[in-house]
Amino acid sequence: MKTLTAAELAHWLADAQRARPQLVDVREPWETQLCRIAGAALMPMREVPQRFADLDPEQPVVCFCHHGARSAHVAMFLARQGYGDVYNLTGGIDAWARQIDPAMATY
Repeated sequence: MKTLTAAELAHWLADAQRARPQLVDVREPWETQLCRIAGAALMPMREVPQRFADLDPEQPVVCFCHHGARSAHVAMFLARQGYGDVYNLTGGIDAWARQIDPAMATY
């Protein structure tokens, strides 16, 4: 499993020459009501074993949660399922809010 910082992900998303990753938010629905990254698909961690086939294994996947622990587990799971280009967002959405989008709510 690879990791990305919030700054690295922001740079990737801003790069029109680079294919956009599949953003997978593994938090619970109530957490997404507080804050979210635009374009991210909600797939709560408990649903990943039943829903991971919804993801394209040929495209990069970036998983994130609140601080990065749940998403690290999901990223490792996806890698074991044969997804080759999987990343965990270090520090999760909290790091994104603090470093990239200070207008985003934190919790």
